[in-house]
Amino acid sequence: MKKIAITGIGSVSPLGGTLEEAWSRYQQPDHCFEDRLENGKVFPVAPVTESEARIIDLLRNSDSKYGELDDSVLFALQASRRAVQMAGWKKGDHFGVNVGSSRGATGLFEKYHATYLNEGYAPTLSSPTTTLGNIASWVGHDLQADGPVISHSITCSTALHAVLNGFAWLHSGLTDKFLAGGSEAGLTPFTLAQMNSLKIYAKAGADYPCRALDLEKNRNTMVLGEGASMICMESDPHTIPLAYIAGIGYATERLKHNISISSDAKCFQRSMKKALGDLSPSEVDAIVMHAPGTIKGDLSEVRAIEAVFGKEKLPAITSNKWKIGHTFGASGTLSLELALLMLEKQEFVGVPFTENNTGPKKLERIMVNAVGFGGNAVSVLLETP
Repeated sequence: MKKIAITGIGSVSPLGGTLEEAWSRYQQPDHCFEDRLENGKVFPVAPVTESEARIIDLLRNSDSKYGELDDSVLFALQASRRAVQMAGWKKGDHFGVNVGSSRGATGLFEKYHATYLNEGYAPTLSSPTTTLGNIASWVGHDLQADGPVISHSITCSTALHAVLNGFAWLHSGLTDKFLAGGSEAGLTPFTLAQMNSLKIYAKAGADYPCRALDLEKNRNTMVLGEGASMICMESDPHTIPLAYIAGIGYATERLKHNISISSDAKCFQRSMKKALGDLSPSEVDAIVMHAPGTIKGDLSEVRAIEAVFGKEKLPAITSNKWKIGHTFGASGTLSLELALLMLEKQEFVGVPFTENNTGPKKLERIMVNAVGFGGNAVSVLLETP
């Protein structure tokens, strides 16, 4: 397959709003979590930075139409503006948009539902502002994109599925530019209660509440974060790209229950093999894992990597969820952002509390993994330009 160039990236996250801020935070061994009290229980969470929250408020107040939008939409708007600015795209250019979200307008939905329960009516905009489709529609409107505008939800692999979709559109020749990524604003009372009911949420008070890639942990330690990350993809770039997408892979598993995944993550095995194509596994230098901080999720992905690459020749492995939490539908492109930074800086970012937290001195190819409920796995292989 023809390689697709990544020419821009923009984010809103607990790391900040610029690549410089993100890289600076990755150089520090601390995490981005704070404690939040909801319904009598303390949850560690990773909200966007205070400076980013102020920027989102300014965006909300910049247009009367934006005042009614959910944070998930506003995060996507801001991240998309930053991505296209880096890529040098102009308003009105012909490019496609695919923005994914696992939960969509969670905050607004809970707010409007509370109004209905308490006052017996639904506010006028309760339907259009909570449909998943409005997230990409507003991004397309804001950027005046003259191409396909698509929203979707494929749980936690949503953002990388958007990348796959953009990759396919570019290969089809129907467009030569595509904006893809994910956004999530799920730090809401009901969402936190849902995760807590699954018995996978971390306890507050630990030095590292999320123990992603700690394969010796004896309890689940997932922590929720929020944010958005969007990338600009081009089939015929006119500038030196940040990186190339050299391979893509995807797979699903048969469901045994709603959140099932096999003990050796067969979905990841198939997605990684597809992303490799004819490339030798030894040519992959590192993998940014999905690794949500759960016992089964982390271990099954490691076993899948061992099955594909061999226990004796494993690439360096890392994850960013120990630092920024699990951002659901945005997590895949935030992981991709980490991979792009490591390729640019030629420096591996490990997990500080694990034994093998160092990587190779030279990074040419990095694989990024994501998976959602039901075994929807995606693997994207990046390489230096």
